[in-house]
Amino acid sequence: MKTSMNRSLLKLCGALPMAAALAFGQAQAEPTVVAPVKGYTFEGDKLVSFSALAFDKGRVLGVGDAASIAKQYPDARKVDGQGRTMLPGLIDAHGHVFRIGFRQSEVVVTETRTLTEALAKIKAYGQANPARQWIMGSGWNQVIWKLDRFPTAAELDTAIADRPVTLRRVDAHAIWANTKALQMAGITRDTPDPVGGRIERDAKGEPTGILVDKAQLLLTKVMPPYTDAERRIALDSAMRHFASLGLTGVGDAGTSADEARIYREFADAGKLTSRVYAMINDVGDDYKQLAPKGPVKGYADDRFNLSAVKLFADGALGSRGAALLEPYSDDHNNKGLLFMDDAVLRGKVRTALKAGYQVNVHAIGDAANRQILDAFEAAYKEDPNGMARRNRIEHAQVVSLQDIPRFKTLGLIASMQPTHATSDMNMAEDRVGKERIKGAYAWQTFLKQGTVIAGGSDFPVESANPFYGLHAAVTRTDHQGKPIAGWHPEEAMTLPQAFRAFTLDAAYAEHQEKSIGSLEPGKWADFIVVDQDPFTIAPGEIWKTQVLETWVAGEQVYRQKAAR
Repeated sequence: MKTSMNRSLLKLCGALPMAAALAFGQAQAEPTVVAPVKGYTFEGDKLVSFSALAFDKGRVLGVGDAASIAKQYPDARKVDGQGRTMLPGLIDAHGHVFRIGFRQSEVVVTETRTLTEALAKIKAYGQANPARQWIMGSGWNQVIWKLDRFPTAAELDTAIADRPVTLRRVDAHAIWANTKALQMAGITRDTPDPVGGRIERDAKGEPTGILVDKAQLLLTKVMPPYTDAERRIALDSAMRHFASLGLTGVGDAGTSADEARIYREFADAGKLTSRVYAMINDVGDDYKQLAPKGPVKGYADDRFNLSAVKLFADGALGSRGAALLEPYSDDHNNKGLLFMDDAVLRGKVRTALKAGYQVNVHAIGDAANRQILDAFEAAYKEDPNGMARRNRIEHAQVVSLQDIPRFKTLGLIASMQPTHATSDMNMAEDRVGKERIKGAYAWQTFLKQGTVIAGGSDFPVESANPFYGLHAAVTRTDHQGKPIAGWHPEEAMTLPQAFRAFTLDAAYAEHQEKSIGSLEPGKWADFIVVDQDPFTIAPGEIWKTQVLETWVAGEQVYRQKAAR
């Protein structure tokens, strides 16, 4: 792909230094210039290239050719860019920050390829952690194991039977429990399915050990809660991980009051090395604790924001909890699970919008997406100003073709995760069939109608590595290049589109496009240095990109040890 230097930007940079210092309170005495580099950033809708970056007091002064920038800042501190590739810091618009940190101390079976292999790993973990009274973990996927069914409590008992064990499915929409855990929760054949949840049962009506969607609450309410000490360890671990991947911003899709308190603590101590855009978990107890104080915007130099509410409309395809308008193609008696009826959902949307919060709603299936579209349409009739919140549908994974244009009409952002497509391509079409798949993972269709896509990963459901997301968006293949032509390649993004989804449009989805998302004058100097140029290499190689350095507000927060 070819890019050209934006001449108007260079002209602006030539006249900028004093104006920038006055506008942003930046001292000119010791700006920093990084050069030479092979840089890319957006300026408005245009992708531009540059060979030098100047910043001061944490904010960008300008980008341009190295000679011009050097002339503008002759006394600047100079950092040798070694001709390496520089990009704006990448932003993951949708993940689960504490959960990815907690995984460091739990049993994770994501990489296992068989049930037998997973059980062996769980057993080994239990033997290595005899003091843990409740074994917790995640990552199982019966599709990868080629089981054609869910695993059972009896099978999990063969690994650990004397202590309760609970493992979340890879999509976090089902829990696999052993018999001890079921007993601790009091789950029997007489336990009814909760609204929005399902207890999987055998032919005799006995619980099998799988709890889908809101049925998980039957277990989580008796599981030991995390302590503040564990939360701090998890957040510290997550911050280090994000910095190593070049993520200078992350959206936390479902934040509790306890987690919000830890975020503030870290922000006050200067320990948030990735900017956090947190979404309050629903409008229940956490919201009641946090909402009276109103939305939090720009806290600690834009390190922490708490100005959105996250709702759930349905489950996920893998566990057949995604709510569909018609039955699953591979389960004709199942349409999935809507988490609430229309009136309840609309009430929650109104509550959050009235309090000034952006509303971001999880929806996988076409029925859930339609329910949310209807809810926003109703809300805007009551309060037209609600559209200005830039409300979002998280995932927007399977959408009826007749509903896709409504995203544009209602001004909704599609918060989508490209690696979901390449992870789900082994089962998605089986779940929804050849016709419904036309409205699934439909990135190019959304972009062509002018809908903003905010890129993300849904970590730890998927890897938090944003280069995996860029690769999936452009190729729609796995890391082995399969399928060769890409899975439904007509919906692939161009690399500039994907790059924008993980930078400027992710920032826009968080109301932060004026401060992050590109290296334009006045914005925070959040940038990364990588080992290869994603715009010149073969698209199939993008996922291999390594981050050499990560900088946030002009301060280096990560440097790869092997870098020279």
